[in-house]
Amino acid sequence: MAKDKDKKGQKAAEAPKTSEVARHAAKETPRLKTRFLKEIAPALMKEYELKNPMAVPHLNKIVINMGMGEATQNAKVMDSAVNELGQITGQKPVVTRAKKSIAAFKVREGQAIGAMVTLRGDRMYEFFDRLVSVVLPRVRDFKGVSTKSFDGRGNYTLGLHDQLIFPEISYERVDKQRGMNVTIVTTAASDAQSRSLLKHMECRLGHNEFVWSRG
Repeated sequence: MAKDKDKKGQKAAEAPKTSEVARHAAKETPRLKTRFLKEIAPALMKEYELKNPMAVPHLNKIVINMGMGEATQNAKVMDSAVNELGQITGQKPVVTRAKKSIAAFKVREGQAIGAMVTLRGDRMYEFFDRLVSVVLPRVRDFKGVSTKSFDGRGNYTLGLHDQLIFPEISYERVDKQRGMNVTIVTTAASDAQSRSLLKHMECRLGHNEFVWSRG
């Protein structure tokens, strides 16, 4: 009986500690998401005279795709690509495979030809924040990204030629430079709305066209 009471006492003492750890372990809201809700969304509502908050254009998802055509000749290069993409995004990549065989390119149906990650929610905001405030400024002679990469439906695709601009990638461990495409999918009804959204989120398009902040 005494032992049972001691065990119950220990559990009661541990319970508050467990809940306390859980509170501290709770993930904080990304700063860009907080800023969007408090500042950017109201500004866009005013700019486009929107009455319904649900109509405000916002980020829907970000897709990072790394094509690996050389994987058709050397399947081992996929391991490095998947590992690096995982480090960059903080999420496990999905290996993309050929939908059909193409003899001219020596590609067989079902063969691994790339890696892809789709980010949503907090990870999406965190990645976009790092992209515009840390990664792009590391590009040599960076003057802004192209204004011609909108798809006509409010989405924007950015091509990056080198994974080393991401601070998560160690130069000593890179066996080869690899490029990737970053597609920013928004709920904007037009490219104009998407441009305005990216402007408020401090993405620099063109030569000094949009306000730029590194903080």
